[in-house]
Amino acid sequence: MPSEHEIRLPLEHPLGRASGDELNSLLSAELGRAGLPILLRRSLDTRRRRRPSWLLKVALFARGEQPTPRWQPTNRQAEGPSVVIVGAGPAGSFAALSLLEAGFSPTIIDRGQPVRPRRRSLKALSVDGDLDPESNYCFGEGGAGTFSDGKLYTRSKDRQGVRRLLEMLVAYGAPSRILYDSRPHIGSNQLPRVLTALRTDLEARGVRYEWGARVTEVLQGSDERVSGVGLLDGRFVEGSAVILATGHSARDIYSICQRQGIKMTAKGFALGLRAEHPQAMVDEAQYGARCLDLDLPPAFYQLTAQTTMHGVYSFCMCPGGYIVPASTEPDRLVVNGMSLSRRDSPFANSGVVITVSEDDLAAWAYEQSRPGPSQDPLIGMTFQAHVEGEAYRAGGGQFRAPAQRIDDFVAGRKSQDLPATSYRRGIVPHGFDRIFPATILDSLRQALRRFDERLTGYLSHEGILVAPESRSSAPVRIQRHRESLESTSHPGLYPCGEGAGFAGGIMSAALDGQKVAAAVVRNLS
Repeated sequence: MPSEHEIRLPLEHPLGRASGDELNSLLSAELGRAGLPILLRRSLDTRRRRRPSWLLKVALFARGEQPTPRWQPTNRQAEGPSVVIVGAGPAGSFAALSLLEAGFSPTIIDRGQPVRPRRRSLKALSVDGDLDPESNYCFGEGGAGTFSDGKLYTRSKDRQGVRRLLEMLVAYGAPSRILYDSRPHIGSNQLPRVLTALRTDLEARGVRYEWGARVTEVLQGSDERVSGVGLLDGRFVEGSAVILATGHSARDIYSICQRQGIKMTAKGFALGLRAEHPQAMVDEAQYGARCLDLDLPPAFYQLTAQTTMHGVYSFCMCPGGYIVPASTEPDRLVVNGMSLSRRDSPFANSGVVITVSEDDLAAWAYEQSRPGPSQDPLIGMTFQAHVEGEAYRAGGGQFRAPAQRIDDFVAGRKSQDLPATSYRRGIVPHGFDRIFPATILDSLRQALRRFDERLTGYLSHEGILVAPESRSSAPVRIQRHRESLESTSHPGLYPCGEGAGFAGGIMSAALDGQKVAAAVVRNLS
């Protein structure tokens, strides 16, 4: 067994930023012992009462000992039972890889495009306001996570599974630092290269992709088992099983499920705003003025507050990042955050969201004379769409976003002007009252005051709130059996990942894809 060592090093020490062969050489020199050192974790300690330093956790293997080899793809070809996977996001992609390694023949269907043409769609939206409803920040290769920062941290307790998944990403070209950095991050400019390498490998081994293919129905055989899907162009794609891994924004899939009697329930989902501050303000608040002249990475924050009615929390914090339009429909507005691997934007942004509860949904449904969540599993989706439509109108169209200075919002006054922003479509002053119910706005105001107690300057006049952050999680759960992971109403259908209500973020969605693939193999073998 290797021995483990913890090392604290000054900020200027080269081990703080080293990688590859240089990293191993420096670790050996620092430990001063014979053997093979493996870096397990590297983090930055910037607590106020001590000088900033690097904290390293290292495993040292004695002579003759070898660490477990990193994961590498095999040459196994697609040759066994066919499985249809709807969605080329992390859940669908890693389900396909697991099925292929087990000898199955996956076909991946996605309404969007591969990353290269998808980039053109994003540019048309961000620069010109031209939305492609089938290829955008939510739809296409890699799903919503491809162009929303590429964060790889997760609350999953399956540490071995997380490590293996990170090794898979490294095998397809991700930087090896994601294996040991405390907050692993690839960046929206580098993640597409990793996805392309994964797809190239899968295609070479027989996995088939159908791009620009929109599912319109779930097929069932004479025994009522799901046997494939029907596409908008009239074709049918059949398989021994169907994995439904469409992500949280494929509202038409939820409607198809409701029409075909696939069991679903309404569930709580995240809804709120995206906060943006000058990165320099966040750096000073987190590192202190004494740290501003040091070579430190852009500072990160994570904030929570319990209010009278809701828990409120920061989400998907993007140091040195950008706010982007994440809409999928032409008359509805959604914003999200992203950052490049360099994280060199002068702005920092983060979602500030509450969890919309069933009580919230029931209250809104009552005001709108609609059935509540116990009668309509899609009431959360309807509420989402309502908020996004009101935000689009408040911005005046063309995906301009309604916004307020944070201090004005907390004080209950409309901003007369707005500072510079990273959001390229533009922002307009708006009070948010027509967009969100008063209870949600009250909870956000209470929480932001508490955020300012923990992060000095959060209520700065230079900080803004942009509406709405509404696609952070799915408003629906497609029910599945605990053991078989099949739909409780449609055998042969496997709800999977974030869109089905079983994951949140790149890593948990990919892990659920692997879990579902293992169930498919088990059930069909």
